Amino acid sequence: MLAADEEIAQVSPGKRFFGWCRRVARNLFGFATLVVCLALVSVVPILNLLSLGFLLEASARVARGGKIRHGFLGLSQFTRIGTIALFVWLWTLPVRLVHDFWQDAELIEAGSQQADQLRIFLAFSIMAVGYHLIWAILRGGRWWHFLWPAPVRFGKWLISDQRFSRISDSVKQFFGSLPILDLWILGAKGFAGAAIWLAIPTLLLIAAGGIKNPGPSLLVSLLGGILLGIAVMYVPFLQTRFAVTRRFSEFFLVREARNLFRRAPLAFWLALFVTLLFALPLYLLKIELTPNEVAWLPNLLFVLFIYPARLVVGWAVSRSLRCEEKRIWVYRWVARLAAIPVVAAYVFLVWLTQYLSWHGSYSLMEQHAFLVPAPLLGL
Repeated sequence: MLAADEEIAQVSPGKRFFGWCRRVARNLFGFATLVVCLALVSVVPILNLLSLGFLLEASARVARGGKIRHGFLGLSQFTRIGTIALFVWLWTLPVRLVHDFWQDAELIEAGSQQADQLRIFLAFSIMAVGYHLIWAILRGGRWWHFLWPAPVRFGKWLISDQRFSRISDSVKQFFGSLPILDLWILGAKGFAGAAIWLAIPTLLLIAAGGIKNPGPSLLVSLLGGILLGIAVMYVPFLQTRFAVTRRFSEFFLVREARNLFRRAPLAFWLALFVTLLFALPLYLLKIELTPNEVAWLPNLLFVLFIYPARLVVGWAVSRSLRCEEKRIWVYRWVARLAAIPVVAAYVFLVWLTQYLSWHGSYSLMEQHAFLVPAPLLGL
């Protein structure tokens, strides 16, 4: 024990700082890859429920653990995915250049000696780079695996009787902490629960837009806005509670949500404020219709705004779960009164976006803060 302490003490501050910088850089790279992956998944119908499930699971882990860092799940896996994608792009870059040279040679003089030589070299490059990339990924997909092909190890792996079982074990270990199917089911149920809360107010707001008479239209819009305001005050916290317990009945336990609020009213107000504030800029991205070829690019901003909001909601629920007694009435009423202008501003701006969005009143169904982090109608 003393020897271990002495060894740690002997580590220079420079090495400790370098190790800290390396860990920070690795985590930032993993988080960037995570955001890109969620953005890509969000543009695929049905599969985009996986992105919602991932965000709900992140919020639930913060609620269980009490720390924001618990919500960054799977960073090591996403770091590996990002490393693989980066080195695959780098290694295929010279192959793409050779392919361009070959096409140019064919355009200048089809069937020439130079074109044939480039075609042969291109075929050899594709096979060599392809085998190298596959072997690097099978070895683990770390950055050093892409720099050295390890031919001796490759030969031993080819004659090994357990080569396929090792691949299967590696895949299970890699995806062990990211149960894809469970996250998709979580997202599907979380979507359904939020949709139940949002269906009536959204339909009322859409119906109000089609009423010609200004009086009834205003009354229906007002009713829909009030119901939407009530829904947005509960849905984020009910979704997180559902993600923690995995019981769909959590979406209808309003009294339990109110009890949680009484134990941490200021934290709940902050979480509600962050959730609604971070959702508003996303509506500006829907003024113009995004081409399908680059539909995932705006989703980067969608994920970047919604991810921290989910973490803050998980943090608020965690504080409430760890507090056994209600806060004094002053804190509770301050939080309630402070929530009214926040919710009212959000509902008004959401109502206003139906006149700015490309899809008109139907864009009201795209509640990014509670449903999938992507414009549903633009998919």
